[in-house]
Amino acid sequence: MAWNQPGSSNNNPWGKKPSAGGGDLDQAFKDWQKRIESLFGGGSGGRSSTPLLIIGIVIVAAWMTTGFYQVKTGEQGVVQRFGRHVDTVGDGLGWRLPWPIETVTKVDVAEVSSAAYKSRVLTAEPNMVELEVAVQYRIKDAEDFLFRVREPKQTLGEVSESAIREVVGRNNQQAILESSRVKIAADTRDIMQRTLDQYGAGIEVRSVNLTNVQVPEAVQQSQRDSVKAQADREQVIKAAQAYANEIIPKAEGGAARAVQDAEAYRSQIVAQATGDAARFNQLVAAYEKAPGVTRERLYIETIESVLKGSRKVIIDSKSGNGNMLYLPLDKLIERSRDADGNPVTVRPSVSVEPDMGVSGDGRQRVER
Repeated sequence: MAWNQPGSSNNNPWGKKPSAGGGDLDQAFKDWQKRIESLFGGGSGGRSSTPLLIIGIVIVAAWMTTGFYQVKTGEQGVVQRFGRHVDTVGDGLGWRLPWPIETVTKVDVAEVSSAAYKSRVLTAEPNMVELEVAVQYRIKDAEDFLFRVREPKQTLGEVSESAIREVVGRNNQQAILESSRVKIAADTRDIMQRTLDQYGAGIEVRSVNLTNVQVPEAVQQSQRDSVKAQADREQVIKAAQAYANEIIPKAEGGAARAVQDAEAYRSQIVAQATGDAARFNQLVAAYEKAPGVTRERLYIETIESVLKGSRKVIIDSKSGNGNMLYLPLDKLIERSRDADGNPVTVRPSVSVEPDMGVSGDGRQRVER
């Protein structure tokens, strides 16, 4: 009888008894193996599913190993789970759930990249200039760079063009071509960085350089004409300003002089009127005291003021013989002026003696 037949003493050929718990362990392993086989569809046809199980385990293990990743120095790893950002990791070895559950996007945040742009811009005059701008930048935040702006590099170019247009539009052509290129580049960088920070683009602008600035050939002649017209305009303005600076002080001086003359004339007229009024008051007082004498004196003074400008003198001797003496003072004065070249005042004294039959009271003496 065989050693493992029913009714035997359960002795093995080597004379040892089996361990007490060995059967339970074997039974548990077999049950676990059957469950695994049932999961893979084995056992029903009498074939063993162990090879399929091993293949499945190997596939799962290989799939899990795809979750390991390496982030280099100067890079940041952005972990996404089903497209949603879950973590940002630094350099080193890491593991994430295999694709398609999680993915890692590596972004170089240490490398400085360059981009060049070319555009035509109007200056403050306005004139047109053609610019070539070189921008150096780096990514300072990987998460913002990937998720805050849809096309960050295209956005960088648009921001660059907008900033350079703003800065160039505040400067004239001469400054752009010669003296202010460094300042224009610095102002452009500041505006770009401020705008990118407002967008949250995660980009740091390191430097902006104007590599080439020139006037387009198509507008060179027109700009020369414009510059010449501008120069002519400035010249005319300066000439007008010089004329104004010359004529205005003269006009102001003439106005001040006219005012002074008017003030002097007013003072003179007022003083004369005051004196006339005072004299008239004195005359009234004298007339009230001696009307006849005052009236005769006024008559004589009036006749004297009327006749003192006359150049003709007629003397009536009152001799009764009808003879009258005429003294041409005007001719004498003109003759003296013609001889000497200077006017001479002639004051002749004429004395007329009366006839013997006339009394001495008829004698008259006239002086001019």
